[in-house]
Amino acid sequence: MQKKLLSRLALRSIPAIVILVVMALAACASPDLSQSGKTTVPVFSYQVVNTYPHSSDAFTQGLVYDDGMLYEGTGLYGQSTLRRVELQTGKILDERHLNSSLFGEGIALYKDRLVQLTWQSGLGLVYDKENMTEIGSFRYQTEGWGITSNGSRLIMSDGTDILHILDPESFSEVGRIEVTADGRSLQGLNELEFVNGKIYANIWPTNWIAIISPESGAVLGKIDLFGILQQEDLQGRRMDVLNGIAYDAKEDRLFVTGKLWPRLFQIRVLPKEA
Repeated sequence: MQKKLLSRLALRSIPAIVILVVMALAACASPDLSQSGKTTVPVFSYQVVNTYPHSSDAFTQGLVYDDGMLYEGTGLYGQSTLRRVELQTGKILDERHLNSSLFGEGIALYKDRLVQLTWQSGLGLVYDKENMTEIGSFRYQTEGWGITSNGSRLIMSDGTDILHILDPESFSEVGRIEVTADGRSLQGLNELEFVNGKIYANIWPTNWIAIISPESGAVLGKIDLFGILQQEDLQGRRMDVLNGIAYDAKEDRLFVTGKLWPRLFQIRVLPKEA
């Protein structure tokens, strides 16, 4: 329930600066990634390489890049979709609407299929990637937040410190990863992306991305994306938290965005200056 509280606030007519303050306070509340105290986890910053248009009505819950296209899963009851989006223009090329009883969550690409989670319905949806036709479904016992693929398995988050490893054919759970930062459990694991053998995870409701070892579950690094939205992006807009990571393995490009954000960013991860 807590996850959606900020989301509901963002949908009301609240000045953007108020939302920014709420997001900043929420970021400071995450003890494992945001505290400036003693830590052994390396901290990274970012450089914006390119900026692309992003639909400001997209309540982004999942993001995948494949062969020049973005696939995006969006949330909210009555507004949840699965979209194929042109990277350069942000134009929606194809779109599927979920049943109004479902709150769409993370998405993953596995071979020729797209997999989409739902929040509290315990229902996952499977689509043919080419025509985005729903071809199957599956059940799970937890909430659904984020999902990604390492090429042989699906990795799913539920908002806790646990990542669930799923067989991509049967969707049964075949393992778990307990995520820790400096030896402490890291809660709020949200949208996921598999990048160069590591799991990148948005940490709800902050401006941090955790870089996680899939073998040990240890946080190997943390990316601070505070300030990536400029003041002009905030003027008169309703926006929610950072959420959405996509990776182009062929060109080594990393993309990030957020819920209701007007922009999608290609970034380069850099060591953070002291």
